[in-house]
Parts: sequence; C-alpha cells; structure tokens
Amino acid sequence: MFRLSARIFVILVLLFIGISMHVAGSGSAPAIPAAASDEPLAKASGQETAVVAGGCFWGVQAVFQHVKGVISATSGYAGGTVKNPEYEMVSTGETGHAESVKIVYDPSQITFGQLLRVFFSVAHDPTELNRQGPDTGTQYRSAIFYNSDEQKRIAEAYIAQLDGARVFPRRIVTQVAPLRAFYEAEAYHQNYAARHPDNPYIMYNDAPKVANLRQQFPDLYVRQVN
Repeated sequence: MFRLSARIFVILVLLFIGISMHVAGSGSAPAIPAAASDEPLAKASGQETAVVAGGCFWGVQAVFQHVKGVISATSGYAGGTVKNPEYEMVSTGETGHAESVKIVYDPSQITFGQLLRVFFSVAHDPTELNRQGPDTGTQYRSAIFYNSDEQKRIAEAYIAQLDGARVFPRRIVTQVAPLRAFYEAEAYHQNYAARHPDNPYIMYNDAPKVANLRQQFPDLYVRQVN
C-alpha cells in the first residue's frame, strides 16, 4: 500500500470527487474457470501453506479470511533479500519484498487450485504490473510463492490455462517464484480490514473483494473471519 500519509491523501481526493461509494458498490470481478490441473482433496484433515501477493495485503488477507477451509491468513512480506523487513523498509520498494499473505489451509476442505481461483478472480487483478488500484511499486506485484514442485506445477499450468482461454483482456503478469522466507508484518497490519471496516480505503478497495467472493463463490464463502 502507499505510505499511510500518501494513502490518506488519495482517500481524501476520492471522497472529494464523490465516487468512492458508487464504485465500491458497483465493482465486479470477472468469473474465471476452475483450474484444469489441480490436486484432489485430501482424504484426511491437515494443514498446508500457500503464500501469495496481490497488492495491499489488507485486502488479500480479508478475502482469504472468509474462504472455507482456510485456517488462518497472515499479512507479511516475501520475495525479497532483506531479512526481518519492516513496513517502512518494504514501502520504499528497495527490499525486493512484496506485501504478501500466508494462507494456512486444510487440504481436505479446499485445494491449492481452488485457492488460486479465488486469488485470480476476486483478490486482485493479475494483469496489473507492479501495482494494484492506487498502490504502485514492485512491493505490490502479483506473485505466487510456491513451497513445493506440485504448487509450482499447478500455478504455472493455471496461468497458461487462463492466458490460453483469454479470460482477461491482458496477459497475466503474476510472478511464480520459490518461497525463500515469509516475514510476518507488524501487528497493526493484521486483520486490518476486519478491525477498520469504516476506513474509506477499506470500503473503496477491499470490501468489494469480499462482496465479490460471497457472490461468485457462495459455496466457499464463510461469514466469520478465520
């Protein structure tokens, strides 16, 4: 996301021109097909981890906190070279890290491919390079940080499937890279959307994502925050 001062400025501009609430209520994400190449549901309950990046981690976390089978979603940083980064460092765009979300899920309830379908459908726009909405910079890039060969295979196959079907008007720019490390973000970033539902930035940028999740994937949507 922007540094907080810059973000407040953008919010004020949006409120001034009077479009925030109109756009928030009318936005709609494109429906995309399920992953043709995916792992089957596990026969027994367990825990697996997926790490994705798609702009400000507030909204991505908010989406996956409402997905069936997700045990937890944590905002943090991944993809860079600096150890133990802090928000102000990542915000410069010089650490190589992206604002990311670590998703711990039960593979007997949801598959990695289903998580990616939500990621590409409602969590962000995978065709925007190094930006999402008002937030710009490599720290807002679209990425999937895989932790196994199977995750890499599913992610790459799904991107190829969606590009081949021309689901989006532009090609997907999502980076598929190995997960080297995930660093949890500061406490004030965790569950931000749930704790600040009346924040204009959340209302304008992130609440519509959760609404689209509920509309497009009613079988995956859960009301409570995981």
